[in-house]
Amino acid sequence: MPEPVKKAVSAFAKKPKAQEAEEGSSVVFEAETVKPDAKVKWQCNSKDIDSGDKYSITAEGNKHSLALKAITKEDANVYAVIAGGSKVKFDLKVVSKPAPVEAPADAAGETVVEPEHAPAPPAEDQSAAPAHDAPPAEEGQPPDTRQDLTGLFTEKPQSGEVTVGENITFVAKVNAESLLKKPTVKWFKGKWMDLASKSGKHLQLKETYDRSSKVYTFEMQIIAAKANFAGAYRCEVASRDKFDSCNFDLAVHGELAFLRTEQSVFLPSSALLSQPDMDVWNILSHAPSSEYEKIAFQHGITDLRGMLKRLKKMKKEEKKSEAFLKKLDPAYQVKKGHKIKLAIEVANPDAEVKWLKNGQEIQPSARYIFESVGNMRYLTINHCSLADDAAYCCVVGEEKCTTELFVKEPPIEIVKNLEDQMVMKGERVELECEVSEEGANVKWEKDGVELTRDESFKYRFKKDGCKHVLIINEATKEDCGHYKVKTNGGESMAELMVQAKVRRLKAKDQAVFKCEVSDENVRGTWYKNGAEVKSDARINITHIGRIHKLTIDEVKPEDEGDYTFVPDGHAFNLSAKLNFIDPPKIHLDCMGRTADSTIVVVAGNKLRLDVPITGDPAPTVIWTKGEKVVTEGDTRVHVETTKGHCIFTIEGAERQDEGIYSVVVRNPAGEDTADINVKVVDVPDPPQAPRILSVGEDCCVVQWDPPAFDGGQPVLGYVVERKKKKSYRWMRLNFDPYPGTTYEAKRMIEGMEYEMRVYAVNGIGMSRHSPASQPFVPIAPTSEPIGLSLEDVTDTSISLKWRPPERIGSAELEGYGVEYCKEGTDEWIPAFEGLTDRTSMVIRNLTTGDKLQFRVRAYNVAGASAATTLAQPVTIREIMQRPKIWVPRNLRQTLVKTVGETVNLLIHFQGKPRPKVTWTKDGEPLGPELASVRNSDSDTIFFIRKTERKHSGRYDLQVQIENIEDTASIILQVVDLPGPPQALKITDNWGFNVALEWKPPKDNGNCEITGYTIQKAEKKTMEWFTVYEHYRRTNCVASDLIMGNEYIFRVFAINMVGPSEEPCTSIDSAYIQKTGIEYKPPTYKEHDFSQAPKFTHPLVNRSIIAGYSTTLSCSVRGLPKPKVTWYKNKMDISNEAKYRMLSKQGVLTLEIRKPCTFDGGVYTCKAVNDNGEDIVECKLEVRQYITVIAVVLVSFVTHETI
Repeated sequence: MPEPVKKAVSAFAKKPKAQEAEEGSSVVFEAETVKPDAKVKWQCNSKDIDSGDKYSITAEGNKHSLALKAITKEDANVYAVIAGGSKVKFDLKVVSKPAPVEAPADAAGETVVEPEHAPAPPAEDQSAAPAHDAPPAEEGQPPDTRQDLTGLFTEKPQSGEVTVGENITFVAKVNAESLLKKPTVKWFKGKWMDLASKSGKHLQLKETYDRSSKVYTFEMQIIAAKANFAGAYRCEVASRDKFDSCNFDLAVHGELAFLRTEQSVFLPSSALLSQPDMDVWNILSHAPSSEYEKIAFQHGITDLRGMLKRLKKMKKEEKKSEAFLKKLDPAYQVKKGHKIKLAIEVANPDAEVKWLKNGQEIQPSARYIFESVGNMRYLTINHCSLADDAAYCCVVGEEKCTTELFVKEPPIEIVKNLEDQMVMKGERVELECEVSEEGANVKWEKDGVELTRDESFKYRFKKDGCKHVLIINEATKEDCGHYKVKTNGGESMAELMVQAKVRRLKAKDQAVFKCEVSDENVRGTWYKNGAEVKSDARINITHIGRIHKLTIDEVKPEDEGDYTFVPDGHAFNLSAKLNFIDPPKIHLDCMGRTADSTIVVVAGNKLRLDVPITGDPAPTVIWTKGEKVVTEGDTRVHVETTKGHCIFTIEGAERQDEGIYSVVVRNPAGEDTADINVKVVDVPDPPQAPRILSVGEDCCVVQWDPPAFDGGQPVLGYVVERKKKKSYRWMRLNFDPYPGTTYEAKRMIEGMEYEMRVYAVNGIGMSRHSPASQPFVPIAPTSEPIGLSLEDVTDTSISLKWRPPERIGSAELEGYGVEYCKEGTDEWIPAFEGLTDRTSMVIRNLTTGDKLQFRVRAYNVAGASAATTLAQPVTIREIMQRPKIWVPRNLRQTLVKTVGETVNLLIHFQGKPRPKVTWTKDGEPLGPELASVRNSDSDTIFFIRKTERKHSGRYDLQVQIENIEDTASIILQVVDLPGPPQALKITDNWGFNVALEWKPPKDNGNCEITGYTIQKAEKKTMEWFTVYEHYRRTNCVASDLIMGNEYIFRVFAINMVGPSEEPCTSIDSAYIQKTGIEYKPPTYKEHDFSQAPKFTHPLVNRSIIAGYSTTLSCSVRGLPKPKVTWYKNKMDISNEAKYRMLSKQGVLTLEIRKPCTFDGGVYTCKAVNDNGEDIVECKLEVRQYITVIAVVLVSFVTHETI
């Protein structure tokens, strides 16, 4: 069992708190340490801070401070102060200075189209048309994830409605009576927009404080409301560690209200960039379905279909829950890279919760942090990515609550712009750009019209990381124009120009170029690549009417080029291109592969097939798998053709990508085909849940089945882990792969509940873990029972008894099993069915005369223990046993009971066969009217329900078998309260004293009178006061009576039971006379107390160290007081300043101040008076101070007993 965690003691008496400051201002953090000499270190983002121009660090005693000057946005960090082993973190939040500017008068009349979730206050910057009245966005504001509610509001702001142009005020009140610090209030629009810096023409925030009621009133007033002010608002109040929030809505009615939903989605991207953070979920819920894709593009939503599907599944009405006091909101939104904290409140503070992501349980890690504070349960997700955009669920028992988390990407910027291109007709066109994020969505337009992937596959769109390419396979004149690529953060444009079509011919074909001019008299010249073409045997130039023709017979590769006809006297020309085409060819042998070779790729890695090809013109490439053509419809698949290569890429290869891929290349000269075999290898599937075959005291044997799929590689072995049932930490049991499927786990804690799981390992890596095994507890059988002995035996039965095992272990002892075996056989027969929890057993129905051996085993969850066997076999036959009475020790002396008590005596005896039991009282048979008797085979019970005095006497018990008997006697004394004493009388009265005398009571209660209680009372008041208690004699004297009072007396008798119920009261009274006689003291002869001096305590020899003051003391008595004189070596030292003499109550002291070695000698004290004198002396030794280093040797002696 783990040791309890000791509570750490903080080194800080006062800790710095998180603060909020404006840009340009200064802030001071203060801390106090418990110890004044403690060393303190300040940090910013885990880096040490030193004093300088920016930071000022001071320390005075136990007070320490850190001052920051001229705060900027970069100073908004996490700071820490460290003292000893304590570290305290705190935040600094930097806000911009508010600088409201009133809108121009003519702006009020303009029609403004604004997004629905823009905050209500007006913007400072009015240059970003058309949104003149929209407030500026807060860039980089992290989401507020605080969820702790403590109920600070006494009055919460309520939802309201207002007409355009009117005013409305929201009021919140907080009772500060129980708060240690003034509360701070923040007002928010939507989820993230803080309105503190938006105060101005349309928004005012006020705060008042009532000292009598100690209530703070916070007001938010909206002046001249506009249509875009409508939406959800939130008010938050915080004071030290307490926090509360309230949500409310504002509805704005007016002629512009209907424009928000319809037109907000048509804002240009430049205007969108200036808008504040928006709740995309709310925008989608209000927008028409036809605008979903545009909204998704503007706000960077990558999975619109999944988002809409998840939103549709949300529950609109929240049901009451017994397990949850507060559930998760329907949806949350967070920026990519930020963190968010999900919180729920459960009814049971001890309840365990599970967090699920898309139905899969989340395990704690550095990214997912679980917290439990009282009834609150938190899930913190750090550094949110698109993978965290999912449905989250919190499960408590059988109940659960769900929410959707939407991760919003930052605006996508264009890093590399499009470039203008000019191509020939029929050529392939690729317009390429590069954006700031991989996998971002872009939109392509031509002359302002959006391009889509149509049925003719005219346009193809390709993604490769951050690169986006628009591909036009065969350019035509219609493809000329301006092409634009758009993201939600920018756009780029390029121009495409297409020239005349290129002529492609095979070898030995005839090439004919002809053109028609407007006048048949126009002559011209043909040029090839700028050089004039002359007629020869293969080249023929003709001019018939308006037709000019160039014919080339049996075309050769050297005829390839650009041919141009230039009319004489004109400034324009006509061009055409002649290409010599070559049949396509796939060159797999260049890659070192053949058609039969196989390409192996690891699952999750990129599969890239780069196949060299040739052919002129460049052939078209088609990739197929089986009978299916592979296209770029799947975002993982990319097909690219470059000069001399065709590239097939699959991002993150999966198992279903395995197979034979065929590549077909075609051009007008022909086609070629090649097959490539691709094998995808992966880590194995996880094994099934392991099975626990057996358990021991600190070990277990676990077995599992191999995984269903080995990942395409043989399984090298397995890794086994275990954990305690209530722990989250799994411990690895082997670090090298274990080749078998049966493993013995050792070094466990007996009685602790464990779980096991297994990983499969192949050449690629390690699989996911298997499901956990059923919980099990390592338990060993108990040790064998001890002390098995024969208690009794009859003709048909035997009685055995034993003691529990010395070691039981952590599991409960389930019981014992008894077996017997007939001598000469090996068959052990159970004596009874099941187990018994008793440590004795009578086994019946045995055969008389059988010789049997008996054994006993203890059983627990782990099974049977070792057996304990009788030393020798037992013959089943009854044995004669003499009668014997076992009288308890407390009954061997007189048994005293008070009248009314119960007597219940259990007396054991022995004897076989069953003896005859007889009770008598004082020699007479015991009747049922006196006592009840119950007899058994081995004991007798004597019972009196309510004792009386008549029950006192001698009780005899007789146990008899035939003519043999045993007897025992018990003396019972029943006692009661005594009677009152007799004949109390006053025998004498003198001065303030009265003599009393009485006789003992007639009834002493059947026991000795232990004393009497005597009381007195004044006759006037009759208030009784005790004179004596437990007084043993029958006469006494009452003293210290008050003169002039008359007294009466009474006496109680006391025995071991208590005082008598009635007292004996004196018949007469005693009056204390007032006397006027003057007291004359007797005269005595004065005693002579004079005495000669005598020392009652002598001086003692001493040895002292030089330099340390010392004293010499003795005591003397004598009358008259003797005169004392001190001597050193018989020289009077009374007048020396080095010595001081003291005398107090006969104790004489000589103080020697800082003695040296010369002060040693014999000191004498002499006392003298008129009756004589006395002397006492001692020897004083003064030693020099010498430093002595003592070495102590310690010996250890080991004694062994053989």
